[in-house]
Amino acid sequence: MLRTEHKTVWETRTAPGLLSFLASTLLLASCSSNAAKDGADSTTVPTVAAAKVHRADLTRALAVTAEFRPYQEIDVHAKVAGYVKRIYVDVGDRVKEGQLIAILEIPELQDEVHTAEASVSKSQEEIRRAQADLERAQAAHEVAHLASSRLADVSKTRPALVAQQEMDDALGRDRISEAQVSTAKASLSAAEQQLRVAQADREKVRTMFAYVQIKAPFAGVVTKRYADTGSMIQTGISSQTQSMPLVTLAQVNLLRLVIPVPESAVSKIRLGSPVEVRISTLGKKIQGKVARFADQVDTATRTMHTEVDVPNPTGELVPGMYASASLVLNDERNALAVPVQALARAEDSVTVLVIDKQNKLEERSVETGVETPDQVEILSGLNEGDLVVVGNRSQLQPGMAVQPKIISSAQTSGGK
Repeated sequence: MLRTEHKTVWETRTAPGLLSFLASTLLLASCSSNAAKDGADSTTVPTVAAAKVHRADLTRALAVTAEFRPYQEIDVHAKVAGYVKRIYVDVGDRVKEGQLIAILEIPELQDEVHTAEASVSKSQEEIRRAQADLERAQAAHEVAHLASSRLADVSKTRPALVAQQEMDDALGRDRISEAQVSTAKASLSAAEQQLRVAQADREKVRTMFAYVQIKAPFAGVVTKRYADTGSMIQTGISSQTQSMPLVTLAQVNLLRLVIPVPESAVSKIRLGSPVEVRISTLGKKIQGKVARFADQVDTATRTMHTEVDVPNPTGELVPGMYASASLVLNDERNALAVPVQALARAEDSVTVLVIDKQNKLEERSVETGVETPDQVEILSGLNEGDLVVVGNRSQLQPGMAVQPKIISSAQTSGGK
């Protein structure tokens, strides 16, 4: 009996403590479970790279490989055919405008000059003879006219002293001498005309003979030489299959940088557009402007011929050298911009993921403008200061909570 009571008393005393322990255990387990759940939830919020919509100066440029060419380059031909008597220049020689390049030997043309000069001398002699004849005729006419006039005066005052026959003879001699004066004047005029013709022929022959001296039409460098002393040179205005130039002359103190602009950028090219020229072989950079362009696309290359004039006073630039030409296609100042990596492009839309104040994602459509390798202009859809996701967004969805990690523009451009 006592044993039974003792057992009952023990059970009665220990039951509340056990319940309290179990309750405490359950509470701790519940807390641990909730804490674990909360920890699991916190680890599922992804951290994403983000950038703020900001203001920037955006310049879109096109880099194209270009080639230097002479400002002008010609084959120097002779205007008359003949043998090279002497040639004064060789490849690489720099010449001035008007400098003598070569002299031709043309005996036949020299003979024509002598003949023309003789013809002029003969015409001048004919003029002197005609002038003398005219002077004699005029003197004879004066005598005859004076005699006729005196007889006429006498016959008026004293008719009986002058016979009519004598009057008629004097008048006849006067008219004959007058006619001789007219004939002498005509002869003199013809001689003067002949002299003018002879002088014109002489000048023509002299001009042709002057072509035996072949001179540089502009200052430049001799890049090729085709003839030597004794070479037979055909006239440059004859068939090109027969004519041979003496030299090739190139102007190199001013060069043309020829840029093949792709068809996609043709509409952006303007006269005066700035161009940055880099010559890697010289480690040199030059600032230039578009001087001219073809305004049509080559059907074979799908490019437009565009030129920049580059001064070359020292001659360090050589035709045929390559350079990298950077043409400014767009230039926007204080534009609203985001990193290029923030854009998601579809066939008919461009979107970004915006992180709102609750760190949740919102997809927005945007309209873009000028684009550089690193940044793009936003024309509509975003405001300055908005936070946008940058980089891979394949695992992100609108409405998802994220933890933004703001990166700088230098990071988005690869540190450039």
